[in-house]
Amino acid sequence: MRKPEKPPFSYSDFFAESVDGTDAQKKITELMTQLISASSSPTYKGKYIHWDELRRLKLPPELSHKTLWASLKLHRVGMMKEVPLKDANGRPFQFALPDPAPEILRFVDMEAGGSIRSSGVMPDRYKQDQYVVESLIEEATTSSQIEGASTTRRVAKDMIQSGRPPRDRGERMIMNNYLTMQHVRTLKSTPMSPEVIFDLHSRIADGTIDDNELGRFRGKDEPVAVVDNNSEDVLYVPPPAKQLPARMEALCAFANGDTPSYFLHPVVRSVILHFWLSFDHPFIDGNGRCARTLFYWSMLRHGYWLAEYISISRLIHTAQAQYSRAFLLTETDDNDMAYFILYHLDLLKRSIDDVREFVERKTQERIRLEVRLERMRDLNHRQRSLIAHALRNPGFEYTTDSHGRRQQISAQTARTDLYDLVKRRLLRKKKIGKTWYFHAVADLESLLT
Repeated sequence: MRKPEKPPFSYSDFFAESVDGTDAQKKITELMTQLISASSSPTYKGKYIHWDELRRLKLPPELSHKTLWASLKLHRVGMMKEVPLKDANGRPFQFALPDPAPEILRFVDMEAGGSIRSSGVMPDRYKQDQYVVESLIEEATTSSQIEGASTTRRVAKDMIQSGRPPRDRGERMIMNNYLTMQHVRTLKSTPMSPEVIFDLHSRIADGTIDDNELGRFRGKDEPVAVVDNNSEDVLYVPPPAKQLPARMEALCAFANGDTPSYFLHPVVRSVILHFWLSFDHPFIDGNGRCARTLFYWSMLRHGYWLAEYISISRLIHTAQAQYSRAFLLTETDDNDMAYFILYHLDLLKRSIDDVREFVERKTQERIRLEVRLERMRDLNHRQRSLIAHALRNPGFEYTTDSHGRRQQISAQTARTDLYDLVKRRLLRKKKIGKTWYFHAVADLESLLT
């Protein structure tokens, strides 16, 4: 990956170079008029563009690239807010929230708050947990693949569901991620601290790096750098190790909402946490996975329950160069985090859209199955009712007594209904003590389809 070209001047330098001591006020007025007319927003054609892309644009003859860039920066400066994160030289990071950020944040607030949960597609805890497991496997696998794991999702799913031990480093990374993401769900009410982050790192990196490197900062004699995999060019060198203790304390204060003094949207705070730990790169390995875990912790902590069902790493993995570039755009333009925030918000929206599509698909599938059930005249109405209930409530167990009470029929008729469904291979039965329990077969939907 090629590192983006830095802007040719800072915003203040542009004025210093353009205005000398003669008629300075007049020239400033003329210059401001020129800048305001060049662009009326912080974006160009709706995009929060970086100098590296802007310099290649074909512009009208009367508009120079430098003037357009200065105009965009003029509009951005007024929107900027500083965050407690600073680079290695003490320069603060800052961000703006231009369009479409407010619209996406509104979308996340609405969609992650209840509309999907109350849709009836996942009416019970059992079915919700099934989908959570699928999402955790997806996130664990793709987050590890970003960091170099070569194991496929199918193999990873088989490993996790069968409980077999990992066979290589890639599988170990995935299993660690899966178990850590499960653990994060229990930390929603736990304040963030260096100890919690060290514990998360130990869980994530266990068995993939030396034991003496787990849950501790990298040392001054353990330099790390982000290197392009193809060219081996150094793209980024994180802050020195001696700064890490203070930086980690600042990160935890930010994660817990102690800083900054102004209101910061919880989703933006979560995204900045992701960027912050990745930027500091406090560990020898596992920084990316740890950073994405912090993002999920923060989203769940702020009540975004849908975070349990989404996988941002799947989308990152499909276009990994864009993920890396979002960091580099920020670092090469006055520590402007808007590039990374906008990129991450787009990922979040697309991830939520994926869940919505899943919900809609499952809704339609259930409707089609219930229509098919109504046409199965070889089943009586009581059996059709039970199978419809089983489709909506996977894992539910039935007994002769429960079926008889629900349908207001005799024990013998209830027994006949249930054993007939077992004979048709739609139900399975098991005996616990003196009672027989019946539940739907695992592939019930496939059988009906």
